[in-house]
Amino acid sequence: MNNCSTKRLPGLKPIAVVGVASVLAVGVGATTLPDIFAVAERINAQAKDSQAKVDALTEETRELYDEYKTTLKEIEGLRVYNRQLDRQIAGQEQEMAEIAGNMDKITDVQRQVTPLMERMLVGIEQFIENDLPFRPDERRERVERLREILDRPDVAVSEQFSQVLNVFQIENDYGRAMDAYSGKIVVEGSERVADILHVGRIAVVYQTSDGQETGYWNEEARQWEILDDAYQAAVRKGIRMARGQASADLWPVPIRVED
Repeated sequence: MNNCSTKRLPGLKPIAVVGVASVLAVGVGATTLPDIFAVAERINAQAKDSQAKVDALTEETRELYDEYKTTLKEIEGLRVYNRQLDRQIAGQEQEMAEIAGNMDKITDVQRQVTPLMERMLVGIEQFIENDLPFRPDERRERVERLREILDRPDVAVSEQFSQVLNVFQIENDYGRAMDAYSGKIVVEGSERVADILHVGRIAVVYQTSDGQETGYWNEEARQWEILDDAYQAAVRKGIRMARGQASADLWPVPIRVED
């Protein structure tokens, strides 16, 4: 038995010695201070690189999250805005439908207003011809301009009707006005240049520029007639009052009275 044991030991010892030598070799190589410091530095450098990458990823994630929240707010704002637009569009569509429905009514009104304006124009022309003869040229020219407006297709019916009413208003205001102007009249077959004064639609009188002749419009006879000198001063005063050259005061007006 001893021989057998003796024979096995020489074979085991070299293997054990070689294994220990290998371990020692590695251990000695890895445990020297320079190598340990070098390994530690590499580990620290790798850790710093890893931490920098983690920090960068964290910052990028935070930025992406902030952008995400901002985008969500923008989306919500757009949704609110879209809902508001939807309400506005719905209201406009309803208004457009009402306008479209009223267009037919407007067309019907225009068909009725156009002949009405024509009748009003004819009426005002006849009224001026039969009215007291003050500022006849000016009043006829106003009616002619109105007729031109009514014949123009580029003028809206509403504007045409407004112009017709304006002419009626001017004629109505004449009934409350006291006005004097210079003009030509025909008296007893002769033309005169005179100062003409109309007091509303009560009376129309005249006085020649030299002050020597005074007269009035006889509505019944539809002609100018000469007054006696008793009215000369009164008519002159009325003309000055109408022109603002004298203060307002009472003065006699020649009016024909039926017996």
